[in-house]
Amino acid sequence: MVTINLVDVALSSGGDMARFEEIFSQRLELCYRALMCRHKRLKGTFSDAAPILWQYGALARLKKGETIDKLLYGGYSTLSLGYAGLYECVKYMTGKSHTDPEATPFALSVMRRLNEATAAWKAKENIDFSLYGTPLESTTYRFAKCLQKRFGIVPGVTDKAYITNSYHVHVSEEINAFDKLEFESQFQALSPGGAISYVEVPNMQENIPAVLSVMEYIYDHIMYAELNTKSDYCQTCGYDGEISIVEDDGKLVWECPKCGSRDQSKLNVARRTCGYIGTQFWNQGRTQEIRERVLHL
Repeated sequence: MVTINLVDVALSSGGDMARFEEIFSQRLELCYRALMCRHKRLKGTFSDAAPILWQYGALARLKKGETIDKLLYGGYSTLSLGYAGLYECVKYMTGKSHTDPEATPFALSVMRRLNEATAAWKAKENIDFSLYGTPLESTTYRFAKCLQKRFGIVPGVTDKAYITNSYHVHVSEEINAFDKLEFESQFQALSPGGAISYVEVPNMQENIPAVLSVMEYIYDHIMYAELNTKSDYCQTCGYDGEISIVEDDGKLVWECPKCGSRDQSKLNVARRTCGYIGTQFWNQGRTQEIRERVLHL
């Protein structure tokens, strides 16, 4: 997978739409070349490199000593074009969130352009290219710092230590679960290579019917979505509740609100990060993103 940083495309254009289209095309060509490098690197790989995958049926049943080359064509395997920062891209180019009805058409046009590119590459190479909503994980911090270094602090665009995953509504934007899912569903349809949405919820143990109503809405309206909740524990004092994120000398740290412990070896913190629930601690960018998440229910 190769990911295009849509925020960088927007900022490089200076807000000029014609220039945006020009730079967008240039960056897509760069992504294409990078993906073809990945493809060429895989050519000539022998099935013996991973017998369980290529010889024993997990992915194919090739002979010993046979290359995987024929499986790289015709749609059997996929090269993924990822994208990140659609929210910030639209914010810079239009001055509005992509949830604003005046800005949504531009956001969708960006998505359609990405799909047009992958379709053209597929027709040209007989290789399956697909568009994937990049989850970024720790890369969100790297992208954000690189943007700040290149363009400085642009309010609402580069003033965070993270950028927004794929097409997501910004984590700090006030929106209810049902509206969020309805809005993001149109972008999932334009991310055929993979996409995930989420809604942030409080402790719902005493309100299971509400959880079920959200699950039913997900089933009826969107391809893939999950509910985010919190499950933390302090081994030092036995506190069983949400571990806080506090700022100390410009750095974000995790702290037990009961005993004040910051010993990460004794703090069990579980948060969903890009599709999976992790219990490790995160870099400063992802930690800021977690702290700024608002509830949707």
